[in-house]
Amino acid sequence: MFEHHENDDFEEYIKERKKGTTETDVEQRIEERAKRRRGKLNGFLCFIAGMAVSFVLVYVGFVIALNKGGFTHIFTSGKGSKLDYKKIEEKTSLLQSIIDKYFLFDEDMTKVEDGIYAGMMNGLDDPYTVYYTKEEYKALNEDTEGKYSGIGASVSQNPKTKIITIVNVFDNSPAKEGGLLPGDIIYKIDGEEVTGTDLDVLVKTKIRGVEGSSFTMTVIRGDDKKQVDLNLTRRSIEVQTVSSKMLNDGIGYVAVSQFDAVTSEQFKSNIESLKSQGMKKLIVDLRGNPGGLLDQVVDMLDYILPEGLVLYTEDKNGNREEYYAKDPGELKIPMVVLVNENSASASEVFTATFKDFKWGKVVGKTTFGKGIVQNVLPLGDGTAIKITTQHYYPPSGYDLHKVGIKPDVDVDLNEGAVIGSDSDNQLSTAVDILKSEE
Repeated sequence: MFEHHENDDFEEYIKERKKGTTETDVEQRIEERAKRRRGKLNGFLCFIAGMAVSFVLVYVGFVIALNKGGFTHIFTSGKGSKLDYKKIEEKTSLLQSIIDKYFLFDEDMTKVEDGIYAGMMNGLDDPYTVYYTKEEYKALNEDTEGKYSGIGASVSQNPKTKIITIVNVFDNSPAKEGGLLPGDIIYKIDGEEVTGTDLDVLVKTKIRGVEGSSFTMTVIRGDDKKQVDLNLTRRSIEVQTVSSKMLNDGIGYVAVSQFDAVTSEQFKSNIESLKSQGMKKLIVDLRGNPGGLLDQVVDMLDYILPEGLVLYTEDKNGNREEYYAKDPGELKIPMVVLVNENSASASEVFTATFKDFKWGKVVGKTTFGKGIVQNVLPLGDGTAIKITTQHYYPPSGYDLHKVGIKPDVDVDLNEGAVIGSDSDNQLSTAVDILKSEE
């Protein structure tokens, strides 16, 4: 086993470097490499300044859009101290000189630059704010249209641990056929560890791909943390984000796995189908739903609820944007919404507004607690950042972020129970509640 030893002359080198007396007669190979990089470093430092200006311009445009053309609050003073760019430049120069003198391998300056920007976003201490490289941002531009070449599973990521977990496995999918199970933790893709990778990037660069191509997913399964290798082949997937069935006593059951671009239409279509089968009461199951597109949630709430405010957002300066149910129609039947600790984001929008309108009972476990909105801002050079810009609130103004939504009836799912099946005691509780209502 190798031990770590401090470089004997390292501290002396730093002192000399600060005094400007560092020796320049290093080995020829190191000097040539240093010359090569100094030009890149100078360009890089100019690039930092240019990017700062570009970001301000992008941000100004973004704020103008949020304020519908107004310049209100753009130039208000921010909280906290400003970055000391001179200090950053000096320290970056110092670090580069150390790299030139001591670092064993060749640098990839593009990766170094990307790492600096990623570190700046990471320093904001917000797990939802991230930097996207050119490759990542290009992959993220793939539209969310409900059809893609993938494996047919939905996933969620813990914002603190960055662990990525399989939430749902769709029927008749490569994931189902390959043996993937809900609760599996994604550990590696083709032997490369992916824990900590941004969820959107992982899905669009590692899991989705060319139809017919295969890859190996290593998952950690069960309490014994067993590693399981699964061979999965991508194929065209048309995601059915909504499924439904009739239960006894005129009770309809609709499960929504995520909020994709097709979800609202699928939701309304399934409910209309249940109504034609004699549905008089309804259960909407959002358990394990990690969220998705806000406009889909608003459209679904518009379909269910009477006219009125269903959601509003606020930024750091108090600028507010409101969303309304405008369709005079409503689904006025006894309803229950099922949730659990993996119901997040858009699922919580639906649930919180449902509760505010007193449209029925919420059953299950306290939801995840993500009450903030992110926007993706391109930086003009092919890269981008995803940054938290707003809180969202139901009509009552309840702030669910980091708290979640407590159900009206708290029920743990029995060990071994399968969601949506006869063993699902949370579903049975919802059925009993509806049976007791007129």
